Amino acid sequence: MSSITGTTRRRFLATLSAAAAGAPLAPLAAGCGRASGRARRTGTLRYQGWTGTVTLPELAADLGFLGDVALEWVGNTGSGPQDVQTAATGQIDFGGAFNGASVKLQEAGAPLTSVIGYYGTDAKYYQGFFVLEGSPIKNPRDLLGKKVGMNTLGGHSQAVLDLYLRGRGLTAAEVAEVRPIALPPVATEQALRQGQIDVAALAGIFQEKAKDNGGVRPLFRDVDFLGPFTAGSYVFRDDFIERNPDTVRAFTAGVARTIEWSRERPREEVVAHLTRILEARGRNETGDALRYWLSWGVAGKGGVMSDREFTTWSDWLAEVGQIPEATVAPGDLYTNEFNPYAAGGGTR
Repeated sequence: MSSITGTTRRRFLATLSAAAAGAPLAPLAAGCGRASGRARRTGTLRYQGWTGTVTLPELAADLGFLGDVALEWVGNTGSGPQDVQTAATGQIDFGGAFNGASVKLQEAGAPLTSVIGYYGTDAKYYQGFFVLEGSPIKNPRDLLGKKVGMNTLGGHSQAVLDLYLRGRGLTAAEVAEVRPIALPPVATEQALRQGQIDVAALAGIFQEKAKDNGGVRPLFRDVDFLGPFTAGSYVFRDDFIERNPDTVRAFTAGVARTIEWSRERPREEVVAHLTRILEARGRNETGDALRYWLSWGVAGKGGVMSDREFTTWSDWLAEVGQIPEATVAPGDLYTNEFNPYAAGGGTR
C-alpha cells in the first residue's frame, strides 16, 4: 500500500457533511491526526449491515472464510456514503460504498484506503433505471422535471444518471432539472408503482423482484455504456490498517474467497446460505428478495481493483464540481496488497 504523505489525507472532519450531502467540497480546515500507535490490535471488526440483505463479509463469516476474525454488527446503514463516513470517524472498522463516494471523502482528506471491491456491474448485476410499462418516458429529454428514486444521493445511481444524461447531449442546466430522490432500496419499487416517483434506479435482488412482479420496463442500464466494472469497495482507516495488517489481510482474503465461492457454486446454494443467515440473525426483517440474487457484479477476480474503477469517478466529480480537482493518485486511493488474487493480476 502506498504510504500516506502530506496533511491533506489527515484532515477531513470539516467536510464530511458536505461529502454526504453531495455538495461541492469546501477547503479543509480541521486537523485530524492518526490514532495513537499504542492502540490495541484487534481481531474483531465492527460494521453496519443492510436491512433485508446479507453482505459479503457476513457470508464470508458464515462460511468460515474469515479465520479468527470476528464481525460485530452495530446496526444498519441506509447508504454507502454514510457507511464509509462512519468508518472514517472510527465508529466502525470498515465500511462499503460506491467508489465515487469513497473518492470524494479521500479527496477531502479522509484517511481511508479501499482494500477490496465488493459489488459492480455485469450482465447479471447492473444498475437499471426502470419506468412503469405505460410510462410516456422514452428518451433522456423525457426525464426533464421528472423524479428519479435511488438509494442515496451522491452515490452510484446519481453518478450513472448524470453520465447518461450528459453523454446524450443534455446540458448541465438541463441535467439539473432531473430530480433525484433518496429512497430505501426496499421501498423504491413500491414508490414507482404508487406514482411517487417517475423512474426507479434498481439493482440486484430489488431489481429482479420488480421485474418478476411485472409492469415495469428498463429505460437504460449502466452496463450498456460503461461496460462491466467493479463499482464499490470496502474501506478501512489508514491508521487501522497500520495497527492491524493481519486482520485486514484475513478480512480481505476471506471476502475475496467468498466472491469466488459465489461464482463457483450453484445460484440456489448461494441463495440458501444467504437466506439462512438472514433468518438466523433475528433483525426483524424479511428475506423475500434474497431469492432473486444472481451475482455480486464484481469485475476483478476475488475483488481485485484497478485504477479505472476510481479515476472514472474522480474525473466525473471534478467535471461536475463536486471536488475542485482530482489530486489523490489512484495508488493512494486503493490497494490490492492484502488480496491473495492480486498475484495473478486479478483477471477472470
